[in-house]
Amino acid sequence: MATFKAIVITRTDSGTAAALADFDEAELMEGDVTLRPEWSTVNYKDGLAVTGRAPVVRRFPMIAGIDAAATVLSSSHPRFKPGDEVILNGWGCGETHLGMYAGKARVKGDWLVALPRGLSGRDAMAIGTAGYTAMLSVMALERAGVAPPAEVVVTGAAGGVGSVAVALLASLGYTVTASTGRPQESDYLKSLGAADIMPRADLEGAPRPLGRERFAGAVDTVGSKTLANVLSMMRYGGAVTACGLAGGMDLPATVAPFILRGVSLLGIESVTAPLDVRNAAWQRLAIDLDRQKLLRMTEEIGLESVIARGKKITEGGVRGRLVVKIL
Repeated sequence: MATFKAIVITRTDSGTAAALADFDEAELMEGDVTLRPEWSTVNYKDGLAVTGRAPVVRRFPMIAGIDAAATVLSSSHPRFKPGDEVILNGWGCGETHLGMYAGKARVKGDWLVALPRGLSGRDAMAIGTAGYTAMLSVMALERAGVAPPAEVVVTGAAGGVGSVAVALLASLGYTVTASTGRPQESDYLKSLGAADIMPRADLEGAPRPLGRERFAGAVDTVGSKTLANVLSMMRYGGAVTACGLAGGMDLPATVAPFILRGVSLLGIESVTAPLDVRNAAWQRLAIDLDRQKLLRMTEEIGLESVIARGKKITEGGVRGRLVVKIL
């Protein structure tokens, strides 16, 4: 029996349990490409999956891990051949399809993006779904007409999406305000390019229909009152991307910013985004993201540390990006 090591989530009488265990290769799900994952990452959703804090996992047993930089082992898909280096983000991996915290994986080739020239697999997973989501947010702001050197705010700035968003926006010439509840991370955020630090408490009060006009754009990773307050502070014609819900799924706002200031609220969906959108985002990341800033925000861990760090990320205790060495 051929087995490999994997982070496996099982159902228990009290909920779910995650453990590093042997997994039978014969139990891999259907797909036209078999992969050897070499690098992965820990995203907020991964943390929810391994801790069971939200009903992310929909089948059991489940291998966790929504991201991988991998090498193709075998393929019947026309775009890929053995030896190709690829990236996978989302598509239900770690939720409904066996995921990437594993020595082997089998997926649909239509889910894969070729590793862009100039990026290593480790770089790609230092970026991961969090950074890819940040890039989708930046591209959405650009399409909405928010251009440098406009002032933009990033909420949850010390987290994974936030850190990459700050670095990208600053590198592109925007004036970036970083909102965080961790004042000890101010120097870190300024090293990524933030021009100003806004305490999280400034965005946590009861939202007003309209506040003082300040920002031309925003990347919101928090939701709830934070997003409502950000909307109230947008300049005429501004745009806000919504790409996270760490603060809650509700939105206690009014229509005032939309009908009195022409503000746009742009939803960012990364799990099933079309291939052309994915390719465009990854090509931009290979060009626009400063590698030194990426290195500054990244910590490398092994597969055996994923569960503990997954718990920590759900508690807001992880700064920047965690890259996971699978092999």
